[in-house]
Amino acid sequence: MNTDLNRRSFLNLGTCGLGATAFAHLLHAESHRQPVRPVAKRAINICLVGGLSQVDSFDYKPELATFHGKAPPAETKKHFHRVGMLRKSDWEFAQHGQSGLWVSSLFPHLAKVADQLTVLRSMQGTTNLHTPALFLSNSGFPVNGFPTVGSWLSYGLGAETNSLPSYVVIADRRGNPSGGVSTWGHGFLPASHQGVPLQAKGHPVRDLFPPQSVSAELTRDTDTLRLAMHRQQLARLGGVDAVLEARLRSYELAAQMQLSVPEMSDLASEPQSIRRLYGLDEQPTADFARNCILGRRLLERGVRFVQLFSGGPLGGMPRASWDAHEKMIPNHSREAVRIDQPVAALLTDLQQRGLLEDTLVTFTTEFGRTPFAESKPGENSTGRDHNSAGFSIWMAGAGLRPGI
Repeated sequence: MNTDLNRRSFLNLGTCGLGATAFAHLLHAESHRQPVRPVAKRAINICLVGGLSQVDSFDYKPELATFHGKAPPAETKKHFHRVGMLRKSDWEFAQHGQSGLWVSSLFPHLAKVADQLTVLRSMQGTTNLHTPALFLSNSGFPVNGFPTVGSWLSYGLGAETNSLPSYVVIADRRGNPSGGVSTWGHGFLPASHQGVPLQAKGHPVRDLFPPQSVSAELTRDTDTLRLAMHRQQLARLGGVDAVLEARLRSYELAAQMQLSVPEMSDLASEPQSIRRLYGLDEQPTADFARNCILGRRLLERGVRFVQLFSGGPLGGMPRASWDAHEKMIPNHSREAVRIDQPVAALLTDLQQRGLLEDTLVTFTTEFGRTPFAESKPGENSTGRDHNSAGFSIWMAGAGLRPGI
């Protein structure tokens, strides 16, 4: 019996996380054993940091209105610290599109593209803690040190371009998520497969260009000498130093990016119709509109996997994430209005360009929120606690069955 674990089988083992559930078939699509035509060629993930409430967005629970203000089952207290009364949604739900998909008024723009969405309402996790849940969503493991789904796709499929990274991350302009850069880490894969972050404000790539005080000639000579020294060292080591190899590739990629990034990130070339579609010139949509347009432009130019984060650091008031412990309405309303129009526009834009049919779009979060209030017994506050026992994500494009 052949017990060898080939590269393709090993890659498939890495697709067991919550977010990775959505991407497993990209690896299968490229398999030589797959007789059907590959569908998904690229993917973009919108990751909501802090925990989107499923019962206030895509998982309609009409009985919550019936039992609003009543105590949940007694066994609930075994799993949660502050168990208040059952609480109905603060947003109205309605059926949308020909599919009749239930979407709340929290996302009016996404409701208009309901027929493109495939909603998974049966997601589960193993932890109610932010950082472990985010790691679990991205890598399949609740601790760091393991390759994220973008790293697996980069390793298994590579990029369709030599001038941009195969895995690109754009964090919220308010800051990185709780896991920091480990959230898009390469784990035990070569370092060249980690996510490359683009800045959400200012120039997309920090320190891509030398200071103006440094001449182009000096920069060129320095780069040439550095590469020669690294190649010489690599030759001494027999060409098997993974860290040094990754560093050499990063230098070569940086040189290519000096030419490709200015053109890719120049949104002045986008027509007014696209700017209006995304809300690029309006507040509060401008930030995420920029990120979504950059994401589309990266996909168009051959990047394999793009990840956009909605929500930054967990501390502070008001919270800069979806972590609605205190009050649902101000928190989720503030976060949703930032991304609703841009994300819906991204789906429309990809479809109009003929890209949606072979691009997988996913809309994920680290966990959901409880159907009861987070408060002392007998009280009915307006916040909800973390809930990994059941939450919702959605996917679109890449041949998925939509409207369910």
